Amino acid sequence: MAEFRMPSLGADMKEGLLVEWKVKPGDQVHRGDIIAEVETQKGIIEIEVFTDGAIEQILIHPGEKVPVGTVLATIRVAGEEAKAPREEGPPEPAFKYKVCMIAAHRKEGPPEAAPAAAAGKRLRISPLARKLAAELTIDLNTVQGTGQGGAITRADIERAAAAQKAAPPLAPAEPGAAMRRAIATAMARSNREIPHYYLATRIDMSNTMRWLAAENKQRSIKERILPVVPLIKATALALGEVPELNGYWIDDRHQPAEAVHIGFAISLRQGGLVAPAIHHADLKSLPELMEALRDLITRTRGGRLRSSEMTDATITVTSLGDLGVETLYGVIYPPQVALVGFGKILEQPWAENGMLGIRPILTTTLAADHRATDGHRGAQFLQALNQYLQKPEEL
Repeated sequence: MAEFRMPSLGADMKEGLLVEWKVKPGDQVHRGDIIAEVETQKGIIEIEVFTDGAIEQILIHPGEKVPVGTVLATIRVAGEEAKAPREEGPPEPAFKYKVCMIAAHRKEGPPEAAPAAAAGKRLRISPLARKLAAELTIDLNTVQGTGQGGAITRADIERAAAAQKAAPPLAPAEPGAAMRRAIATAMARSNREIPHYYLATRIDMSNTMRWLAAENKQRSIKERILPVVPLIKATALALGEVPELNGYWIDDRHQPAEAVHIGFAISLRQGGLVAPAIHHADLKSLPELMEALRDLITRTRGGRLRSSEMTDATITVTSLGDLGVETLYGVIYPPQVALVGFGKILEQPWAENGMLGIRPILTTTLAADHRATDGHRGAQFLQALNQYLQKPEEL
């Protein structure tokens, strides 16, 4: 038996609100299937399962907010027999299951029991009342039960809903305020815990821009490749030469990643930003990367990201060139160990082989964790990045 837990979708996430189940007990699931939606400070995220099997039991109901690591459901792994129903006694403890997501232990009570109330007692509530409370967004800890033994009934929920409706409305929160708080928390942790070092270099983009112009002449407007795409691909390939920058710092040790999943910073219309992952960016062609980036931006702004896209990034790339920013110095998103920043491509004086001319120049910066690498390795990465951009036809 495997456990499906509330995943950690970022260094700043402590809890999540279960919005919807896409499955029910008995449904067959396969690795990568979307089986639930969870709301976090960064929006509603589609949650994937990472094992094959059948849904055995759903333990948390829509509308409940639970800490990261809480068991949401159990999954009967392919090949296991269905579990015989228990006649009596509490459910088996969570530690007997094989964990298939973020590991954390939380002893589960009977399905009809709600989270602990403020007074330290467990709430008693009927399934119908629980469902109605979720639909009406009623905080169960604020409801006084009038049923047998203090159980919360449907009538109690209806009274609470009426009282809530009669109360004066709260002032609307500023759009994106929750996300900005989450970002601020993560960046404060980054500045506090990560010993950053910064490097910058100027790259002649003449070859890349000429290649892009010729390539895009053969494409429709919808299929044209944006200048940021070769930058992403060159970053991914350069990481193959300096792999220490591709990975994480976890449990006080450096953990390089084998796959290259580029997190690309995307601003949201309501404010704030997220950096979901483009998986295996080093293995994609430039047209494939363009398609992946376009799809990722569309789904990010439409609130349809997958959990793996929120958690898998091994390094972050951020580009503000389209807004006229010439140079940017980013803050590493923990537990990653590096961030690459691209500014605006500007026509600038450039001297080469004793000749002075005007070239399209890009300022590129690297923010890196001194625990994982040093300035020498960081400089080698920027050098490799430059070399790849001089041969765009090979990207």
